[in-house]
Amino acid sequence: MPFTLPSRTPSGPRRRSLLAGAAGAGAVLLAGCSGSDSDSGTTGASASAAARARARAARDSEQLARRYEAVLAAHPALSARLSPLLAEVERHAEAFGGGKRASGSASASESASASASAAPAGDPSAGASASPGVPATEKEARGELGAAERALTDRRLKALADVPGELARLLASVAAAGAAHAFLLTEDKK
Repeated sequence: MPFTLPSRTPSGPRRRSLLAGAAGAGAVLLAGCSGSDSDSGTTGASASAAARARARAARDSEQLARRYEAVLAAHPALSARLSPLLAEVERHAEAFGGGKRASGSASASESASASASAAPAGDPSAGASASPGVPATEKEARGELGAAERALTDRRLKALADVPGELARLLASVAAAGAAHAFLLTEDKK
C-alpha cells in the first residue's frame, strides 16, 4: 500500500495576501497621518473646522472632569482610584486648549470638594452633572464614569477622519487613554 501525503492547501488566505493587505492598509494609515497642520493644502475652512474640533474636545474633557469631581465628592472612598484618572482628564483638556479653570497647586481631591460645595450655590460651569446625577453606590458611579469614557472615546475616534494630522494624532492618543480609563473604571478589584 503506497503512502500518500495529504494535500497541504491552506483553507484560509495565504500569508502573502495577508502581508500585502497589511502593507496596503499601513500605507493608507501612514498617508492619513503624515500631513501636518501647517501643510500648504490646509485651507481656512479646514483650519476653522480643526479649531472647532479642538474646542469641542476641550469642552468634552472639561465636562468629563466635572463628572469625575462630582463622583469624588459623593464617594470620597474612591479618591485613590479616581484621582489619577481625573488628573489625566484635566491634562487632556489642557492639551486641547481648555482646562485652565483649576490652579496647578490644587489637588484633585481639593478641587472635587470645592466643586461639590460650589455646585449647589449655582455655579453654571458645574451644571446638572454635579451631585444630583451621581449614582448611590460606588460601583454604579464607576460604571457610569466608564460609560462616559467609552462614549467620549467613540466620538473622538469618529472625528479622526475630519481633522488634520497633528490633531488626529492627539485625538487618537486621548481616545486610547479614555478606553484604558473605561477598563480601569469597570474592572472589579479581585
